[in-house]
Amino acid sequence: MVMRLPTSFAVSTFLKSSAVLAVALAASAHAAVVTLPQSTLRSSPGVYTAGGYYTTTLGPNIVTTGGGSAANVGQADGRNDDGFMALNLGFNFTLYGSTYSSLFINNNGNVSFGSGISSYVPSGPTGANAPLISVFFSDVDTRNASSGVVHYNLSANELVVTWDNVGRYAAQAVPPSNSFQLVLRSDAFVLPSGEGQIGFFYEEMDWEVTQTSTTGAVGFGDGAGDATVIAGSNAAGMNNVVENRYIWFNANLTPTCGVPGTPDCPTTVPEPGSLALVTLAGTALLLMRRRRR
Repeated sequence: MVMRLPTSFAVSTFLKSSAVLAVALAASAHAAVVTLPQSTLRSSPGVYTAGGYYTTTLGPNIVTTGGGSAANVGQADGRNDDGFMALNLGFNFTLYGSTYSSLFINNNGNVSFGSGISSYVPSGPTGANAPLISVFFSDVDTRNASSGVVHYNLSANELVVTWDNVGRYAAQAVPPSNSFQLVLRSDAFVLPSGEGQIGFFYEEMDWEVTQTSTTGAVGFGDGAGDATVIAGSNAAGMNNVVENRYIWFNANLTPTCGVPGTPDCPTTVPEPGSLALVTLAGTALLLMRRRRR
């Protein structure tokens, strides 16, 4: 016996399926991954600090508010694996057209918006399909006493998050260790010349392979498929690409140099101390010339 469905049912089913397909195709067509050349990364040691950080004022360690099975929620020293901490910013920050006043600092090398991320194996270009900023999304584990921990320094219009001398899963001893820093500024922050709203700063990056993961992801994602990443993100050798480098991003996630519409990135940057010496030498030379007249 052959059952025949009413024509109206068949048409309705077809229309619903078509609508779902249309939405999926539209989302796929909208999603885009922008890959930035590695040449937009600049040498970091001696620019802002001797080691390469933007600042050495790291602030307190995070105290986790959630996460995976070893998140150690509430532990005062901040040592954990796959944990995260919720943080109210006290200012507005816009990413991919959405404005946020809070975020989650995730132990595994990233910050996210809307919910914390305890995932430890980076997937896709940015590490996870969520609104996030991945400075170096990898399986960080700070439970070993030799490892450093994650710090945050929050001021009126700026947040600095530092994964300082951190170890890897499973609670492996340091060294090797990774040291990297995120600078995130409010929508109202008045940017100094040559700087951006978001900065990634890296010192020594000695590992990327852990007992669970083999790569690290670097970039931004909106959770709907749109992403901006550094070339090589989530591929082998990314830790070597970013080691002792830094990069500033504008609010639209373009670097402040090295891409069309921006100036070339300088190959070398004089240290602040060197600039002072140059100025002093110039002043002395001018005085000598005046005395000779």
